[in-house]
Amino acid sequence: MELNFGYVDGLPPEEHRKLAELKEIYDFHKSSNRTKRRYYNGKITLAEVNLGIALPNGFGRLEVGCAWGAKTVDVLAARSMFDGFVGQNGADADEMNDIIQRNHLIAEYTKACKEELKYGSAFAAVSGEPGNAKIRFYSPHSAAALWDGQKGRIGCGFAFEDARKDESDVTWSPEHVNFYTDTDIWQLDRTGGRWEATRFPHQFGCPLMVPLVWDATSDKPFGQSRLKEPVRRLIQGYVRTVANATIGLEFATSPQKYLLGVTDEQYDQLVDEKFKQYVGSVLLGTVNPETGEKPTFGQLPQGSIEPHVQMLRMLATQYSAATGLTVTDTGVINDANPTSSEAILAQSQSLILMAEQLNKSNGDALYQISQMALAIEYGTTPDELPDDEKSIVAHFKNPAMPSVAETADAAIKIASAREGFASTDIFLEMIGFDQADIRRIKAQEQRAKGEQILLEEFGNADNGEDVESVHQPNVENQPDSGGQDAGMGE
Repeated sequence: MELNFGYVDGLPPEEHRKLAELKEIYDFHKSSNRTKRRYYNGKITLAEVNLGIALPNGFGRLEVGCAWGAKTVDVLAARSMFDGFVGQNGADADEMNDIIQRNHLIAEYTKACKEELKYGSAFAAVSGEPGNAKIRFYSPHSAAALWDGQKGRIGCGFAFEDARKDESDVTWSPEHVNFYTDTDIWQLDRTGGRWEATRFPHQFGCPLMVPLVWDATSDKPFGQSRLKEPVRRLIQGYVRTVANATIGLEFATSPQKYLLGVTDEQYDQLVDEKFKQYVGSVLLGTVNPETGEKPTFGQLPQGSIEPHVQMLRMLATQYSAATGLTVTDTGVINDANPTSSEAILAQSQSLILMAEQLNKSNGDALYQISQMALAIEYGTTPDELPDDEKSIVAHFKNPAMPSVAETADAAIKIASAREGFASTDIFLEMIGFDQADIRRIKAQEQRAKGEQILLEEFGNADNGEDVESVHQPNVENQPDSGGQDAGMGE
């Protein structure tokens, strides 16, 4: 892909300088990002893994499928399950949840998390207008940023707004780019070969762009890929070993045979019909009239692929140690494979700790994104947001991913020790219900309570009417007993 801004009409000189620096950063990482994407997709040729000893050079274009790169990224990303925002008092962050639904933030985060682990970082940009905040995620293939070490955040950055149609098209270049600075969002549009800038100022005091970073260090503030060089070397070893095993299996399927003491005519016939002689059940031969020798048939020992299998097991163990994946995730069976649920959980501890680290760093990034989005939604700045909006936190599901039986057992034990816990939504989540089921349960419980209240009220009303009819005499039907009483009194 070619990216050439040149001169942009309407862009001040200082912004020109920053934009040129961002382009240099983008170009510098473009080749390595392309390599990481290839290893994630498993597109590795033998030309880059061949040692030049066992594999012939003619096999350089042969591709061996390897899903280890994708597994390294996807298995960890699957344990980072963003589940929305929660307020300080435990209530739902309604305004932010509306923004989440409008921007499909949960689904977009899942995709951005994979890009983050694949390349080391991904970027989220916030824009929009009051009542319509927008959040978009970008991979390093379509965005770049400059780190400000003094402020400990992004100094500036850009992102392509038009989607790339074909990743293999190296001549493609964007026509719409957003350039983010501390005071403005610059919309850069290309018409023909000319770039024009449109300014959209803001009062946030920082670029409306936030990085999602994995495994950041002081030297690498934008993180490190899960597909680092040592990991890629192990993937190369896998590809090389599988290729050697495949070729060895071909030779084992058709073992080398020999036939000695044949005549010239027999030799020419055998050479012309090698495959027919190989699959034939009977091999005939006569005595050589020149030497008097009988033809001698033999077969060389078959090669074994067991050394290749042993090598794969060793590579799988090393890969498991380097990435935190279980040996089972690599698809190779050996003595290190766990045999019980406790052993599987023990092997997953490294991955669980990594997922917790990922959730912690991404939770901070999502908080910054939420504050910017809410400020745009309200037409203000993050500093002027209400306290209840400033106190929201990102919520993630348990990265250990326990079974429903284990979670339900824990929930029941907590409910027995903590009064009222069984009536909360968290209890229902722990015993296996999702939000849709919880809403249906709550609605039907409310409906049942309402029907019970109505039945009780109507029952009390009916009982009241019966009591009045029994204890209150009917005055109209009663005889006038005033004289009798007087007479009796007399």
